[in-house]
Amino acid sequence: MKTVKISLNSIDKVKSFVNDVTKFDSDFDLVSGRYVIDAKSIMGIFSLDLSKPIDLNIHSEDSVDKILSILKPYIVE
Repeated sequence: MKTVKISLNSIDKVKSFVNDVTKFDSDFDLVSGRYVIDAKSIMGIFSLDLSKPIDLNIHSEDSVDKILSILKPYIVE
């Protein structure tokens, strides 16, 4: 499992993020405080506090580099 911090501070960013993660068979979880949401659920994402960066847990062993390259616009360093 790999964890990165991402920022989804606009509606358009959330929509494009969900479109990007649904291209993969891997599981993705967004963690904000004590809440854990399926990152492929747009309604779940909107239930989180999107004003600050959120942890994204990527449950994949093989294609992590490819996933990270596609999700680069959302990743906060």
